[in-house]
Amino acid sequence: MQSPQNKREKHPQIPPEARRIQADSGEIWSIAEEVPVEVGFNGEAWSVMLATPADLEDLAIGLALTEGVITAGDQVQNVDIKAYPEGVSANIEVDPGAIIEARRGRRTLSGRTGCGLCGIESLAALHTPQARTYSTESPPDRAIKRAMSALDQHQTLNRETHSVHAAAWCSPEGEILTVREDVGRHNALDKVAGSLLRQGEIETPGFVLMSSRCSFELIFKAARIGASAIACLSAPTGRALDLAAALNLPVLARGPGGSIIRFEPERGS
Repeated sequence: MQSPQNKREKHPQIPPEARRIQADSGEIWSIAEEVPVEVGFNGEAWSVMLATPADLEDLAIGLALTEGVITAGDQVQNVDIKAYPEGVSANIEVDPGAIIEARRGRRTLSGRTGCGLCGIESLAALHTPQARTYSTESPPDRAIKRAMSALDQHQTLNRETHSVHAAAWCSPEGEILTVREDVGRHNALDKVAGSLLRQGEIETPGFVLMSSRCSFELIFKAARIGASAIACLSAPTGRALDLAAALNLPVLARGPGGSIIRFEPERGS
């Protein structure tokens, strides 16, 4: 697999991640961009979403992985990024035989930043994903607190705009290894997934940390990349906990006073 890096100088036509706007008070504000991004395979469109125009190779590959359309990094030959007046396209060049067609059909061409059901064709498509059963111990509180306390310093775009989510891949000891930001929380996690896959680190032990609440689509994606737990700065939803229990995936949240609240399913349940 080639390792294209989403360097701004390689794609000068891609919109910036934020624009500067002067408010009535005269103060200059940085506003996060939200552009349509079309992801496709071998020139055939697959899904369109609204996303922050950064780390688009990571987004495309990560979405393909977490949706189960591809399973390994060496299946991807290249990702071609192009900008148009309507938005940006990310075309994944992949051996057609490596595409899992049954999973590609789970999404349509419509997507938004805030809805984990976007692109699902029917209620029947909402099933538990094929994922590993978690047998490793979840990270200790000290590791979760370490990662949570360090996340803000990695959120460069959010410090500028105050409007984007962050997803991080953390070591079992709580060191933040990879961070991606996006206007959509699930986009941010897909970018992390894509980064791990492109760098050959998808099997690296670790856990996911999100700056947002824990919704069920984040459980799906954390399961796809083999996280030992998912930790969020806000509380989970009920559906997220139901899915996490089915996958034996610990969910952790920041409680009052910085305490760590654990929602851990019983092992073997």
